[in-house]
Amino acid sequence: MLEKFLNIFKIKDLRNRIAFTLAMLAVYRLGSHIPTPGINADALANFFNQNSGSSLGLLDLFAGGNLRKLTVFALGIMPYITASIIFQLLTVIYEPLAKLQKEGELGRRKITQWTRYVTIMLGVVQSFFIGLSLTGAAGTSQGMVTMPKAEFLPLCVLTLTAGTAFIMWLGEQITERGVGNGMSLLIFAGIVVGIPRGIGDLYDKYRSGAWGGLTPIAILAIVVMMVVVVAFICFVERAERRIPVQYAKRMVGRHMTDSQSTHLPLRVNSGGVMPVIFASSILSAPLLLANVSMFGFSFKDNRYTSELFRWLGPSEPLYVLLYMVAIIFFAYFYISIVFRPDDIADNMRKYGGFIPGIRPGKRTSDFINDVLTRITLVGAIYLVAISILPMFLLGGIHFNHLWLIGPFFDKLPTVFTNGLGLNFYFGGTSLLIVVGVAMDTINQVESQLIMRHYDGFSPKSGRIKGRRSW
Repeated sequence: MLEKFLNIFKIKDLRNRIAFTLAMLAVYRLGSHIPTPGINADALANFFNQNSGSSLGLLDLFAGGNLRKLTVFALGIMPYITASIIFQLLTVIYEPLAKLQKEGELGRRKITQWTRYVTIMLGVVQSFFIGLSLTGAAGTSQGMVTMPKAEFLPLCVLTLTAGTAFIMWLGEQITERGVGNGMSLLIFAGIVVGIPRGIGDLYDKYRSGAWGGLTPIAILAIVVMMVVVVAFICFVERAERRIPVQYAKRMVGRHMTDSQSTHLPLRVNSGGVMPVIFASSILSAPLLLANVSMFGFSFKDNRYTSELFRWLGPSEPLYVLLYMVAIIFFAYFYISIVFRPDDIADNMRKYGGFIPGIRPGKRTSDFINDVLTRITLVGAIYLVAISILPMFLLGGIHFNHLWLIGPFFDKLPTVFTNGLGLNFYFGGTSLLIVVGVAMDTINQVESQLIMRHYDGFSPKSGRIKGRRSW
C-alpha cells in the first residue's frame, strides 16, 4: 500500500494537482480565523451551544464552523448550493433553459455564469437576514453585536457576501485545477477540522460522568455506532445494480467487430450526499427568519407565525417529517437530472446494444427507468436512516410535543426526547459527507494512476500488462 501511495508523487501532473488542492484548502482554513467586525465571539458561541442540536448546528457543520464564529466565510457554500438547486429546477420546468443546457459546453458555461450571479444575490439576502437576526431583540439581549445596527448591517452584508464569492471561486479552482469536487472538499475540510473538538467534548463527558454510571457504556456504544455507520456507508456507496447489455456484431469501416457482453452500472445512491445538503438548505430558511425583527415586526413574537416557527424548530416532529420528505424528493429530483434513460437507450441502439429480453428503444428506456426508480427509493431510505437515526440518538426528537400521544413520551427517559447532547461530528450526515467525499477523491486519484499505467489503491486495479515476448 505504501508503494501504491508513493506512486502519486511520481507523476508530475498529479503531484501538482494534489499540492494545489492542499494549498486552496489551507487558504480556506486561513479565512476561517478572520472574524466579521463588530461581533462578540463569546456571546455568539454561547448562542450556538444552546442550539447545537438544531439545524443551526447542521448549517455550522456545512460552513466548517465559520458560522459559529461568524468569520468572513460564515455563509460557506450554502448560497452556491441554493443557486444550483434553483437552476436545476428551472432546467426541468423552463424549456429555454433546458435547451441551453443541451447546447454543450457553451450552454453549461452560460448557466454557470448565471449561477454565480444568483449566488451573490443570495449571499446578500442571507447575510442581511443574519445581520437582522444578530441585531434583533434576541441578539441585542445576548450582546452578540458590539456596534450600532446602522453600521453593522452594511458591514456584515459586504463581508459575508465577499467571503461567499471567494469560497465559490476556491471551489471552482479546486474542481478545475485540483483533485476532487471543490465544493464537496470544502465541506469535507470543515468537518474534519472540527472532529478533534468533538472528540475533546466526548472526553469531557467521560471525565465528568455526564450520563452517570452508564457513561463508559454510552461512549462505547457511540464509538461502535460510528464504526457500523461508516461500514454501512461504504457498503451502500459501493453498491450498484448491474443491468446486462449485449452488443451485436457490426461493421466498423472495413472490419467486423465481435459481439460483446458488458453491463450498465446503476448506483444505489447515485445522488450521494447532495439530497441531504439540498434538504438542509431548504429547511434552514425558517431558522434565519425566526429571529428577524424589522420595522417593529418580529416573526418569532407574532402570534400567527410564532406557533409555525415552533413546529419548524429543531428536533420537532414536523421538522423531522419535512426533512425526511425533502431528502426523498431531492433524491429522485437529483437522479432525474443527472441520469436520462432516454439518452442511454438511444445511445445503446446507435451502437447496436440491447438488454437481453428487452426490445431496444422505448421499452429499454422504460425498463431502465423502472429499475432506477426502485433502487433510488432504496438509496433515499438509506439517506433518511443515516440522517435521522443519529439525530434521534444525539439530539432527540420532541415526540412529547405531539397532541394526544405526547404525555406517553414524557414518561420515558429524557434520552428519547433530548438525546445525548453530542456534536454533529458524530452524526450520520457528517460521516456520510466525510466517507463519500473521501471515496470519490480516492477514486479520482486512482483513475489518474491507472490511466498512466500505475497500480491503483484497490486490489483489482493494476497497471496494464503488455504482451509477453517469446
